[in-house]
Amino acid sequence: MPVLSSRTTEVAITGAVTVATVGPLLVPEPRAWWIVALGFLASAPVWWRRRAPMATGLLVGAAMTVMVMWEKPFLPFGPLVAVYTVAELSPLRVRMAAIPIVAATVGVSLALPAEDDQTVRLIGTAFVAAYALGTSARARHSRLAELAERARRLEQEHLAAVAGERTRIARDMHDIVTHSVGLMVVQAEAGPLDPARAEAAFEAIAETGRGALVELRGLLAALRSAGGDLVEPRLDGLPGLLERTGLETTLTVEGDPRPITGGVEAAAYRIVQEALTNVLKHAGTPAVHVRVRWGEQGLEIEIADGGGGPNGHSGGYGLAGMRERAAACGGTLHAGSGDTGGFVVRAAFPV
Repeated sequence: MPVLSSRTTEVAITGAVTVATVGPLLVPEPRAWWIVALGFLASAPVWWRRRAPMATGLLVGAAMTVMVMWEKPFLPFGPLVAVYTVAELSPLRVRMAAIPIVAATVGVSLALPAEDDQTVRLIGTAFVAAYALGTSARARHSRLAELAERARRLEQEHLAAVAGERTRIARDMHDIVTHSVGLMVVQAEAGPLDPARAEAAFEAIAETGRGALVELRGLLAALRSAGGDLVEPRLDGLPGLLERTGLETTLTVEGDPRPITGGVEAAAYRIVQEALTNVLKHAGTPAVHVRVRWGEQGLEIEIADGGGGPNGHSGGYGLAGMRERAAACGGTLHAGSGDTGGFVVRAAFPV
């Protein structure tokens, strides 16, 4: 109920200022009606102080300046509240313009009735304090607004991080499950065709399943533990990955390897893994060549098969996931026909 609370506060401030200003004009005996009217003009308009701070200050200040010629209040409560509000709510140019106006108005209201030095010091100190308190309130509001904006940005960053993490987990789950399950299906289908190799096929299926379970357990452990880190695959695991596929693979490494971030290394590994899965599912050929090239500009990964080209590959999430992985590391990915036929996946990462 912030609106009700604010309205109640304004009613209380307006009522207190009006009573403090007009009350002494009515007791112990009423003053002239026009003096009482000036008292109302010097106090009641503070109700509109937040809508029009400067106009309210000019009105109550002028009324108070005229009134003190005949009746001197204990303190000019209405103008003091107006000065506080101008310092709290008005922009800089208005605040700068208000200072000489307030000084001139207060000076006139003190000079014409020929007030003594003690009264001058009291009134001057009161107006300086009102302006300082308003400036302090303005700084506090700015600080609170800054903290609220910072909290909003942090919340947005948190939501973005959660969404990014969910996408990363979805990619990892897709790569682990589709690669392992696809590989097991191919191995299971090949087993009955060659009874002599059936035992080796079952062993390969078991090994693939065990590897998938290890990766899935690592992924789940990272999700369940606060701040847990997922053990990411590395490029030195490519020979084992190629061997487990059962394809006729060749691996070529060009250039001198150098240290790279774990994210780039994991992305390169997963792209090779997904490309090999697509070869198993779509290419119709066992021959695939993987090239890892370390250049001056970065790391390049190329997976080329000798299959039927792009028409033999479906869409799905595989290619999209590979592009997302490359883009997340500042790299690029191209997938399409090779120069000599087949399908080529080529990823480049800046190092």
